[in-house]
Amino acid sequence: MIRPSSKESLNYDNNSQKVYPQPIDENMNQNMGSMIGRIFNNISSLKAAYIQLQEAHTPYDPDKIQTADKLVIDELTSLSELKHTYRERNPKPVAASPQDSRLLSEIQEQQNLLKTYEVMVKKFQSQIQNRDTEIIHLQQQTDEAKHRKTKLEKKLKQRGLLNKESEESDEEESYFSVELTPSLFTSTADNAYQSIHEFSKPLINMMKAAGWDLDAAANAIEPDVVYTRRAHKKYAFESYICQRIFSGFHQENFSIDAANATVSNEAFFHQFLAVRAMDPLDVLSQNPDSVFGKFCRSKYLLLVHPKMEGSFFGNMDQRNYVMSGGHPRTPFYQAFLKLAKSIWLLHRLAYSFDPKVRVFQVKKASEFSEIHMESVVKNIILDENAERPRVDLMVMPGFLIGTSVIQSRVYLSGVKCAD
Repeated sequence: MIRPSSKESLNYDNNSQKVYPQPIDENMNQNMGSMIGRIFNNISSLKAAYIQLQEAHTPYDPDKIQTADKLVIDELTSLSELKHTYRERNPKPVAASPQDSRLLSEIQEQQNLLKTYEVMVKKFQSQIQNRDTEIIHLQQQTDEAKHRKTKLEKKLKQRGLLNKESEESDEEESYFSVELTPSLFTSTADNAYQSIHEFSKPLINMMKAAGWDLDAAANAIEPDVVYTRRAHKKYAFESYICQRIFSGFHQENFSIDAANATVSNEAFFHQFLAVRAMDPLDVLSQNPDSVFGKFCRSKYLLLVHPKMEGSFFGNMDQRNYVMSGGHPRTPFYQAFLKLAKSIWLLHRLAYSFDPKVRVFQVKKASEFSEIHMESVVKNIILDENAERPRVDLMVMPGFLIGTSVIQSRVYLSGVKCAD
């Protein structure tokens, strides 16, 4: 039997079928496997960096955004380098087997994902540029505010209104950080109304203690008011306080007997800041005859009627003391000073704006307007099919800041209240 030579046997298998072995490049397989591993690692890192970039926007943190943005760009650069390396080595990839086909499909999928991330990163970069522009604008505003603060500190020091304790204070309520904005006026107006509400409590309590008929007193303030509930008669006393304490608010000198020299908007704001930062008694003890002192004195004498004074205290000693230029330290007068300070601040602030804030009143029997009025009773029920309710009491005037409206607070008749 003739046996084939060993050389010839290489061309046959056990079934006598010819085979044509292909050269196997082990280094190529190893490099491909390494590249695929690097691609998946980069994609995982890119996803993590992208999530970090999203989280840095809520809340917005410029430093974290820049850090995350750099990470995303680094990972995209690495993936781009891998893509170019692969294309250089495989200019026309051919799927020679199902395994190769699957590999090429995965590579294509990663390339598509890479393009998606590139689009997202460009979008985020655009947003970052816009935010950077906003940050620069806000920084400019901050620098301007610091400049105004320095000028204000200098003027207050010259006037002796800035002491060492105030200068070193870092409290959030420090008046140096206050900016003249409509929101500041709104909050000051809210505080003024709250002070009216708070002062009405000791006033009503002292009337009760002195044996006053509160129903008759409420009717004397504003007759023929139909109160939905008896407890609502307190708004008559708040209205009484308001009518007297706001008298002359539209005048620059607040109807105070003082010099008629023109005061600048900046000077009004300085007065607002100086008084806002101090206890009213401290302000009056430094200068009892200041413009603020004259304001407190005139408003107390206007608000507290001599008959009230006599029935509350049994004498006129406190009233005489105020009329002589003093400011007593009695609990009732100190409660009044909190009210006076809040209204004074509101007036100084109104004249700090250019143009100045305008005050407006609402007349009795006016038709209720949700644009210009707010009900002091919060749980009212308005019937859409019925006539609009009418104003029985103006408890607090309204204000106009340019085209913005701060509503007047009113008590309405002909309305129902929810339980």
